[in-house]
Amino acid sequence: MKHLSMLVIGLLAVALGACSSMSSKDSGWIVLVDGSNLDNWNAIGNANWRIVDGSIQADSGGKRQGFLVSKNSYTDFQVRAEFWVDGDANSGVFLRCGDRGTVSAKNAYEVNIFDKRPDPSYGTGAIVYVAKASTVLKTGGKWNTYEITAKGSQLTVVLNGVKTADVQDSQHASGPIALQYGGGVVKFRKVEIRPL
Repeated sequence: MKHLSMLVIGLLAVALGACSSMSSKDSGWIVLVDGSNLDNWNAIGNANWRIVDGSIQADSGGKRQGFLVSKNSYTDFQVRAEFWVDGDANSGVFLRCGDRGTVSAKNAYEVNIFDKRPDPSYGTGAIVYVAKASTVLKTGGKWNTYEITAKGSQLTVVLNGVKTADVQDSQHASGPIALQYGGGVVKFRKVEIRPL
C-alpha cells in the first residue's frame, strides 16, 4: 500500500510539472534574451555588447551610445526585462522605435534606467518626456525587473513590483524595442515579450 501511495504521489508530481511547463510555454511569452546569444537583435552604435556569465553586457561605448534593436516590431505587448546596472549607468528599454538606425527618446518611448539623471523625475522608472516616475527607485548594484505594458495608448511601467508610471500617450504606435547602453556597466540576463 505504501508503494502504491508513493507511486500515485510521484505520478501526480510529474503531471503537475508537465502542466506547469505547458502553461509557461503556452503563455505566449517569447524569449528575446536568455544570456546565451544576441540572435534576436541588431547592434547599432559603439557599445561592446557581448555574452558574459549568462547575461548580455556592455561597459564601453566610446563617445556614442549603443543599442540592441529587436529584429521584430511590436504594437501591443508586455515586456519583462531583468537588468543589472552599476550606480553610474545610463540605460533604458525603448518601445515602439520609429527608426531602427537612430533610436532616441524623441522617436520611441524610453523607459529609463538612470539613477543619477540630473532631473530624477525622468530617471529610473520614468518614461522620458512622457511620464515622470511616481516613485523614484534606485537600481544600481543589484538585479532588477521591469514589467512594461504597451496596449494602444496605455503605457504602464512596474519596477521591482512597484508601479512607477501609468499614462495615456499615442505618439508612437508600433516598432521594435531596443536596449540601451549609455554609460557605466549594463547587463540584461532575461528579456521576454508577449504580444497582446
